[in-house]
Amino acid sequence: MQKNSSGSEFVRLVLFLGLVALVIGNGFYGRISAQENEVDIYRKIEPIADVIHKVLQNYVREPDIDRVVEGALAGIMSSLDRHSSYIPAKEYERMRQDTAGEFQGIGVLIEATEDGNILIRYTLPGQPAIQAGIRTGDLITAIDDAPLAEIGEGMTTREIASEAASRIRGRRGTTVKLTILRRHADDTEEILEFEVRRASIPLPSILEARVLDDGIGYMRIDDFKKSTKREIRERLKKLEEKEGMKSLILDLRWNVGGLLNASRDVADLFLPKNLLVTYTRGRDPNGPSPTDNMELYAQTKPVLPETFPMIILANEYTASAAEIVTGALQYYGRAIVVGDKTFGKGSVQTVVGLTRPKGSAIRLTTALYYTPAGVTIDNEGIRPDVEVRMSSEDQYALLRQMGKSFAADETLRDEQNHGSVTGNETTDETIQDVQLQRAVEMLREYPVFEDLVAKYHKDPSETQVAAKDTADEPVIPKPPEITEGIMGPEVFEEDLNGTKDEPEVDTIREGGESTDAP
Repeated sequence: MQKNSSGSEFVRLVLFLGLVALVIGNGFYGRISAQENEVDIYRKIEPIADVIHKVLQNYVREPDIDRVVEGALAGIMSSLDRHSSYIPAKEYERMRQDTAGEFQGIGVLIEATEDGNILIRYTLPGQPAIQAGIRTGDLITAIDDAPLAEIGEGMTTREIASEAASRIRGRRGTTVKLTILRRHADDTEEILEFEVRRASIPLPSILEARVLDDGIGYMRIDDFKKSTKREIRERLKKLEEKEGMKSLILDLRWNVGGLLNASRDVADLFLPKNLLVTYTRGRDPNGPSPTDNMELYAQTKPVLPETFPMIILANEYTASAAEIVTGALQYYGRAIVVGDKTFGKGSVQTVVGLTRPKGSAIRLTTALYYTPAGVTIDNEGIRPDVEVRMSSEDQYALLRQMGKSFAADETLRDEQNHGSVTGNETTDETIQDVQLQRAVEMLREYPVFEDLVAKYHKDPSETQVAAKDTADEPVIPKPPEITEGIMGPEVFEEDLNGTKDEPEVDTIREGGESTDAP
């Protein structure tokens, strides 16, 4: 049977012209044309339209053209590097909500299970879900009477989690009905139903903040968003004025980053005014985009005295924006870095809104960032001044242990179990936070900051080494499966206002299919 009729050729032409219009309409033609040096760009991209045409004509079932196009766009972006990606409309809208530091929903962190249900990994303290009686470890089997088995038919686990998140989220004041399967310790099960009223849910950046013995302050930061600087400033003031903090341990372990400007804002809290925090360089040093070639300086007076003793905890999951803060404070000798070498994500992504598909966007790597030492740590990471290694298994066992502290008791949120260093009772199964323990020992031994720096601070030429080949992609460490506990709310951290937005130095977290569903 001859299928290449004049009608099908017309369809093919329309698809091809539509693809060209998409490229031109989203502002890329001028750049591509310059790259190709007058090579016929239309012929270069024609195979894409040709493949779509063949799918439409010959696929065994009637294809969903919207899904085909989105798949093609996702493939294009994934061919660039692991941090560039296509963002579907639903995910883009969710990112818009999260960047403000709050969202509208019920306050749970969810994960799709292999059998198609949704596991509640964490309930945010004080929010509608936990107030309604929903617990960490509950399984959602239906949303508004729609079984998850039907909702997720034909979807990947990530798609199921994303769809469930969309259904659970909603306008403040509205309700969502959740059917829950709860398993008890005696192996019995019960089916429960909850009507939960949605609310505006804050997403705090601070996961812990307290003063340990000897006036040693401890603060764990989960990410960098617009509100992070304000949160840290307010909490530091409380720790210093009301709880007698005399030194500070800033924990950036498992902090995968966030907004580029937010990293400068946080460094701003600790560095003297006008010091360089970081700078970025794109492909063209003289390019038109200011976000590709930025220089970010500390802008305000620090909130703590320059001689206030300070240690940063870092590990292999300290990435991007967290590395900017670590690198700047280490370079200027403002903090001693303790722990393990950081992840080494030295690239900047910019989110660009698309006119088609409507409401979607792309996340595009547009620049590399550099520490004040003049090096990009992409692939390389930042080495600690004092190395204290923990295995991946011990790190995630520690996370589970800390999460258990407040999974059932929200009052323990700021006092999680790090072992004996935080005054908790220990057993043979207790995981000791040896990195925090070492930092505490150092501050007790050298309570005067000048002495601490003289003893432990290394020359930046040893700790901040230029990446050997920034074209190579780093191998992302894969953590072991987490079945309980919490790493902190997993959110998408972009500043999204208009069609071209503030650059970020973060991506969706690697490892697991968790989705933040308010």
